[in-house]
Amino acid sequence: MSKYRYLYNTTLSLISNLLLVMGCFILCRIIFLAENWSAFSDLTARRIWRMFEGGFLFDTSAILYTNLLYIFLMLIPLHYKENIIYQKITKGIFVVTNLIVIIMNLMDTVYFQYTHRRTTASVFSEFKNEGNLGGIFGTELINHWYLTLLAVAFGYVLFKLYCKPRVVKVNHLPVYYTVNLIILGVAVYLCVGGMRGGFTGMVRPITISNANKYVDRPIETGIVLNTPFSVYRTLGKKPFMVPQYFDKEKLETIYSPIHLPKDSTQFRPLNVVVFILESFGKENSGFLNEDLDNGTYKGYMPFLDSIMSEGLTFKYSFSNGMKSIDGMPSVLSGIPMFVEPFFLTPASLNTVSSIGGELKKKGYHTAFFHGADNGSMGFEAFARTVGYTHYYGRTEYNEANPGNKDFDGHWGIWDEKFFQFFANTLSTFQQPFAAALFSLSSHHPFAVPTEYEGIFPKGNKAIRQCIGYTDNALKLFFEKVSKEPWYKNTLFVFTADHTNSQERPEYETESGLFSVPIVFYQPGTDLKGYRKEMIAQQIDIMPTVLGYLGYDKPYISFGCDLLNTQPEDTYAVNYINGIYQFFKGEYLLHFDGQKSIAMYAFKTDKLLEHNLLGEVAGQQQMEDELKAIIQQYMTRMNNDELVIK
Repeated sequence: MSKYRYLYNTTLSLISNLLLVMGCFILCRIIFLAENWSAFSDLTARRIWRMFEGGFLFDTSAILYTNLLYIFLMLIPLHYKENIIYQKITKGIFVVTNLIVIIMNLMDTVYFQYTHRRTTASVFSEFKNEGNLGGIFGTELINHWYLTLLAVAFGYVLFKLYCKPRVVKVNHLPVYYTVNLIILGVAVYLCVGGMRGGFTGMVRPITISNANKYVDRPIETGIVLNTPFSVYRTLGKKPFMVPQYFDKEKLETIYSPIHLPKDSTQFRPLNVVVFILESFGKENSGFLNEDLDNGTYKGYMPFLDSIMSEGLTFKYSFSNGMKSIDGMPSVLSGIPMFVEPFFLTPASLNTVSSIGGELKKKGYHTAFFHGADNGSMGFEAFARTVGYTHYYGRTEYNEANPGNKDFDGHWGIWDEKFFQFFANTLSTFQQPFAAALFSLSSHHPFAVPTEYEGIFPKGNKAIRQCIGYTDNALKLFFEKVSKEPWYKNTLFVFTADHTNSQERPEYETESGLFSVPIVFYQPGTDLKGYRKEMIAQQIDIMPTVLGYLGYDKPYISFGCDLLNTQPEDTYAVNYINGIYQFFKGEYLLHFDGQKSIAMYAFKTDKLLEHNLLGEVAGQQQMEDELKAIIQQYMTRMNNDELVIK
């Protein structure tokens, strides 16, 4: 084989050297854990192993990002790269770039003690105006001299153990270039998958929040992550900028997200089941569109419409974002989406609570269900972070249903099958329990199982039959659980993560794009009504649920308790393309962060055609309230103040 070595000479060296860097990253994680052991002293060997397993994913991504130039230089189909001088240059690039990121890891070993999180790109803006960094670094170098020595040792190891390609004679240039082109193509594919954290279309590029999947406490993400990855993933992502609209005293008088229990509160240990229904925009509902088509509009979700007629429903109800990763924090944790999805920011490592997290304090069994591959969309990581102890995804479904053929070929388990699994699993839980399910079948490419083709109305949009399919799956779920002893002791909540495939003009406006159902339902109770005077939003779900149960502990949510708030005080907020939206009373305010730019009577002016800016008496009050919400949000995101400590 030696006579063909010229075909794979540099490839072997490349693989060897990348493995060398991986070994260095693992050693850095061990050093990090040892240096900060006091913060993690309750760890078991099993938990540490899981964190190291997760760390391998993030290390791979960071190493590939760091070495993109080196990989390209080693694999470029150019026979001149076998030259000694060329290889000395590539070695220099390899040693320098990797030593820099290793030093970043070692530095964070110390800095973590002050921040309790891995350093992100925000560090560059955080210290850009500091003139004493030299002195600080000098002091820390002295105090942690051993880490300095380790940095030197790592540099020596990278230099000495670097695997140099052999000097070979390149024969048969056409063969050489063909083979090297193929190797380069394979390498591109592997690098893209490695940097993203997976190779399937269902896998979103991993972010720092995905580290929560491997830990029990948010602080433990420091072990899973590495500093280069945390910096790379937050570069160009501006940290939340705190506007100084009001001083602290006035800010608190205008708006506070802190919810305090009433003195007379008595807790009721009801079960709580939350359905987050993929793309179930308000436009799909006949119940919520009683005026459409002269009152003849039937919609595409007859079962959920029937629940609306029996439960508590709101005519004006909104999502707080436009993506699934916006909807989940809003629904479960009362966190709106401002500027950037919470999932994708350094703030995702903050301590955050949720419906499940708060009820866990009362002894609830908590669980989250999503029929996609475990880890998809970062849902598992977030759910565990906010207090849902148990997670049930495609893996758990397959374990319970060996040999099944229930995968939809794209996203996960068909909703009907997974909803039945959800029902069966709930019946095994000890009461009280708090569970949430995120559906998936009403997602692109908008397919339904073969046996349901032609069963549900398709309308003018491909998604409509999927809405009908999932709605039917919901019906079958209720037919099953209505026979269970826990059923009547359960509060059910229904909403969508966001809208999708708008068709009618009123649903293509800045108001309509966020219009989703919000429904509360407890069988056989007086929790009923169709509230046309109130405004509801996803972030209201958490305080409303906790209020209905008589939760007796303080917590933080940016929404309000719809059962104990006057209609005129209810509101909704969201963010679209740089504009904050604020719904209150009869009006919708548009605010660009500095000034109000539009005001609409959104209930009557459904197409938002008439800008009433400067013509509404309550405009300034609305603007002040919105400013206070924004300032509280940004402050608490930056300062990790999303729970009562």
